[in-house]
Amino acid sequence: MIRRARKDALHVRNRFRAGYDFAQLVAVSPTLAPCVAPNAYGDLSIDFADPHAVRALNQALLAQAYGLTTWEIPPGALCPPVPGRSDYIHYLADLLAEDPPGAIPRGGQVVILDIGTGANCIYPLVGAAEYGWRFVATDIDPEAVEWARRIVAANRAVSDLIACRLQPTPSECFRDVIHAGEHIAASMCNPPFHASAAEAAAGTRRKQRNLGTSASAGLNFGGRGGELWCDGGELGFVGRMITQSVAVRDRVRWFTSLVSNSAHLPRLYDALRRVHARDVRTIAMSHGQKQSRILAWRF
Repeated sequence: MIRRARKDALHVRNRFRAGYDFAQLVAVSPTLAPCVAPNAYGDLSIDFADPHAVRALNQALLAQAYGLTTWEIPPGALCPPVPGRSDYIHYLADLLAEDPPGAIPRGGQVVILDIGTGANCIYPLVGAAEYGWRFVATDIDPEAVEWARRIVAANRAVSDLIACRLQPTPSECFRDVIHAGEHIAASMCNPPFHASAAEAAAGTRRKQRNLGTSASAGLNFGGRGGELWCDGGELGFVGRMITQSVAVRDRVRWFTSLVSNSAHLPRLYDALRRVHARDVRTIAMSHGQKQSRILAWRF
């Protein structure tokens, strides 16, 4: 019997919590078929060290779970793991349901700002399909914005819910991308983790060793400059976001960001105290062996 690897640590509403049904995935997205084979335990799976297989799995997951049938990214761009990205959306929905207390808000009256959406545009695609939210998807890379626009336009079910905007000032998170009269229910961000290209390359080599692949194989989830590194890395990026959030405190109800490194939290809490954030939350998430968290604050 073929078992389905469970992902019980995912959010209770996550569509991938029960694992992957590869027969159904292949039926929805036949291009996945050549990538699927029994693993060492006899379960159907893919080679997660193979970038092509990871991309094909993402395409199948988006098509099966959300009806998003067109999704492609440029060579080398970040290929995000869809179940983990979906978790952020669900935890954000829980946060919005607390204020005011009640049911999860759905529909286009809920506007979410995605900072650094990337060419993959994954958060807006999932959030629009899952909850009908409207998204402002921003990035500092013109090519990434153009790719995101193509994906959005190709998926008519969500195309009217997602606006992709270029952030003209790389050091800014909010200025120039929130238009006059717009009020944001929450901002979200998966910040660059590394502080330099060299640091990112070292991280890539560690992942390749863990996956048992050679340095020439490339990284299975990809990633380019602004996606993987920035001045100050994750700590610097989120710190700047906290400082800049003060200027738009009346236009954004909740500010949130992923924080991968828990050692960064004490300094980020200090930064939030300095700007007098009145409500600070840390929401734990678990994706397999990877532990992460969402830092949320409001004024």
